[in-house]
Amino acid sequence: MKKIVLLRLVFAGVVLGWSCQNTPAEREQTIVSGRLGVVVDETLLPVMEEQVAVFEHLYERTDVELGSGHENQIVAQLLNREVEVAVLTRELSEQEMAFFKAREFTPRVFRIATDGVVLVANKSATDTIVALEEIVRVMRGEPVTGPFRQLVFDNPNSSTVRLLKSVAGIDSLPKTGVYALKSNLDVLKYVHETPASVGVVGLSWIVRPDSNTARYVRGLRVLGVRGQVSGQGSDTYAKPSQTNLADSAYALARPVYIVNAEPKKSLGMGFAAFLTGDVGQRVMLKAGLMPDSVPPRELIIRK
Repeated sequence: MKKIVLLRLVFAGVVLGWSCQNTPAEREQTIVSGRLGVVVDETLLPVMEEQVAVFEHLYERTDVELGSGHENQIVAQLLNREVEVAVLTRELSEQEMAFFKAREFTPRVFRIATDGVVLVANKSATDTIVALEEIVRVMRGEPVTGPFRQLVFDNPNSSTVRLLKSVAGIDSLPKTGVYALKSNLDVLKYVHETPASVGVVGLSWIVRPDSNTARYVRGLRVLGVRGQVSGQGSDTYAKPSQTNLADSAYALARPVYIVNAEPKKSLGMGFAAFLTGDVGQRVMLKAGLMPDSVPPRELIIRK
């Protein structure tokens, strides 16, 4: 009996020693082990924090360092080789891809979900709907007769600004009526305190708020948006539900991509495979986004 106990103690010591020596910094870089830096569009930060937490739980020999920033900043980091894996709400342009082709390398890009740019107003606002035409007028600096005359973004270089500038057909923001802060959290806080404003944020900030964010979200309402500006969305008011994202009824839907610019197949490829796989797609579903491939549901019918 003493020998068995001694053997168990020796085995435990060997396992503990192996575990201590295999720190994330020293582990071999494979598709399921090692360290990985990922930069994500700040409008998608809540859902990507969940994705990383689940990924690291399932693959214990991984360490994913998640950073966030605005779209222009992230793309610049990719082109300058400061980061190799990024999550964006658009594909790289031909001009941007040319930087990689000059190095005889093509990044691997995978679509992982459909997100919605959400318009939020203070709960004291009497209107719960807004026509996209009204938002376009604000973006163009034109007179607005409706109750919502201020648009608040997280950053002037944000992906949400790019989307609404594209819808409005403008190259620059007007001098009045449109404001940019520092983050989606700042937007939620501002609208919570300013009834006449409309905040523009990513969907997961509303659906999956953390404890710090939830206190502001409780004081807001999500606006229904009527589309049909340049063919955007349906001609009825729709909110960014998964059904409306799936059938393009919501006017401010947008795709989500993971861009893997690693020179060789490593943990970035494993993380991309996780995001496009069943578990990663279920995380997207729970966060309110529309997964690129809807996870199947099995029903057991008993007689």
